[in-house]
Amino acid sequence: MSLLDRLIVAGLPLVPRPVVRRFSRPYIAGPEIADAVRVTRQVNGQGACATLDVLGEYVRTEEDAWAAAKIYRDVLDAIEEHRLDANISIKLTQLGLKITRETCEKVVASLLEAAAEKGRFVRIDMEDSSCTTDTIELYGSLRGRFDNMGLVLQSCLRRTLDDLRHLAPGRPNLRLCKGIYIEPRAISWRDPEIIRSNYVLLLEEMLRAGCYVGIATHDERLVWEAQRLIHKLEVPADRFEFQMLLGVDEPLRRILLDAGYKVRIYIPFGRQWYAYSLRRLKENPRIAGYVFRGLLART
Repeated sequence: MSLLDRLIVAGLPLVPRPVVRRFSRPYIAGPEIADAVRVTRQVNGQGACATLDVLGEYVRTEEDAWAAAKIYRDVLDAIEEHRLDANISIKLTQLGLKITRETCEKVVASLLEAAAEKGRFVRIDMEDSSCTTDTIELYGSLRGRFDNMGLVLQSCLRRTLDDLRHLAPGRPNLRLCKGIYIEPRAISWRDPEIIRSNYVLLLEEMLRAGCYVGIATHDERLVWEAQRLIHKLEVPADRFEFQMLLGVDEPLRRILLDAGYKVRIYIPFGRQWYAYSLRRLKENPRIAGYVFRGLLART
């Protein structure tokens, strides 16, 4: 992490909202569902599919959890109305996880049912380590009732291999990412090369177990490792896809699409774009530096 990255993060509270919005514009579709529809159409037109994420986390009341679920149901309606090649990604803290698990399970079950009626898939995102156990357990509870759902695992956490071996017999649909949260060393790997190596180890275990895997990375080394494993294990094309964030390394996205791979773009949107932008940039100063340098390159 460079000194410039740290300085950028330290100065974020002083940056006017319009400037933060300019920082975030390539990476967030906009505040409204119409913005998500517009960007998803663009992504679909380029040959990629999408997953839509309504920005927001850590609601405090049950009413707020149900209100967030209502927005997601509106998103599902928009996906169907506009015939988009897309599904949805949800964060459990936005749907009541920190209120009670029972509340969250009711809210998520209602969304899974609504998505199933429209033939759509729901990805449960993985948040910080305070949510990991509850997220996996809630997934396990709901998986017995719904098959249109999947989970995210992070290669930065020391526990993930054990979690995977617990989940793998059910052949879940998994997204594998490095993880962006800064966690205590006692529970997470810190060395980038170890995180990469663990990613490859986890990916091989997932593919050998017959899981469907969303290979979520912008790291070209890991893209190569994934291609190597796909070739080595003769993995059918319908058992994996590559996943990338909106606005990040679009040339690599094009390379993967041109090579015939399925690629899904994670498209965040919503009125909480400002809080999301600040939080994400503070959580990972390297991203802040990356965004800032990208902004300068555009001016």
